[in-house]
Amino acid sequence: MAKVATVAVVGRTNAGKSTLVNALVGEKVSIVSPVEQTTRNTIRGIVADPRGQLVLLDTPGLHKAVGTLGTLLNRMARRSAAGTDITCVVFDASQEPQLEDIGWMQRVAKEKPEKVVFVLNKADKSPFFEKMFRDAWQEACGTSGSSELELEKGVRGQSGSSELELEKGVRGQESGVRSQSGSSELELEKGTIPLWVKSISTTEGGAKPVLDALFGFAEEGELLFDEDIVTDYPRKLAIADVIREKYLAHLHQELPHELGIIVKRVTDEGSRWKSEAEVLVNRPSQKPIVIGRSASTIKAVRKAAERELKEVFGIPVSLELWVNVEPNWMKNQKLLSEMGYLGGLV
Repeated sequence: MAKVATVAVVGRTNAGKSTLVNALVGEKVSIVSPVEQTTRNTIRGIVADPRGQLVLLDTPGLHKAVGTLGTLLNRMARRSAAGTDITCVVFDASQEPQLEDIGWMQRVAKEKPEKVVFVLNKADKSPFFEKMFRDAWQEACGTSGSSELELEKGVRGQSGSSELELEKGVRGQESGVRSQSGSSELELEKGTIPLWVKSISTTEGGAKPVLDALFGFAEEGELLFDEDIVTDYPRKLAIADVIREKYLAHLHQELPHELGIIVKRVTDEGSRWKSEAEVLVNRPSQKPIVIGRSASTIKAVRKAAERELKEVFGIPVSLELWVNVEPNWMKNQKLLSEMGYLGGLV
């Protein structure tokens, strides 16, 4: 029987969660941008593998909440972690631990989930910070009143996985399981809870140790989705995410978090889809930036989004975009609901 698990991919904003999810799934299901807080909804990516199926929830990055939208994003991230079989916490190991990283460690230490994977993402960029993350985890265990020994229960799971031998009582040892790709940089440590994994998700095969770790925790069961499905993310929200991604690429830091997208309707015209979307900004002065001189920006965004949507859905998608000023839209419950933020797990 196949091995199946639901996985919450959590961590602070811009730690590389969406890139990792896309690498695990093998197709693009989450938007990726160097701008922080890119993911705003909880997106389900579905991994089909000879061993079974993993349902990944790519959550908004945990950050210091500002306003209604920020509070909702943090709530969605925490709720995802609480309702899945495995918690996969992604850390940006190219820099020292941040407060949000320590917050996730403290949460894990306090709640003592039996199946946890700590991913040291971008581990190839600076090995110096790995020890700082491990030390921060030990401190989190101390402040929570728990210990690594207490968190060790259930490490092997009921599956007796041959892909990943998770031996009890081997805490702190540096022995590793090499990935099948032969990379000497990608080591999968065994015998610790949480299970520490080094990943270079931007490289081919770089996410394989994470995949092995997750299947090591998965248990036998019935598939949750058909084998040919890679995501059950609603079509309107997927289109909105692609439009946001293209705007982030064009505007960079000019309007990173003050840009909202509402897809009003998607019409199936047989040989193509027609989609109408509203772009929201907070202030009148932002409208010319989003439109661009002679409408150059909005045209470029539309064309780039249409190209990607055709690849994603396998059918031409024509976009009609218009820009409206909606002061404080990030505090407007009705608008946030239209964007899918008030529905919990979308």
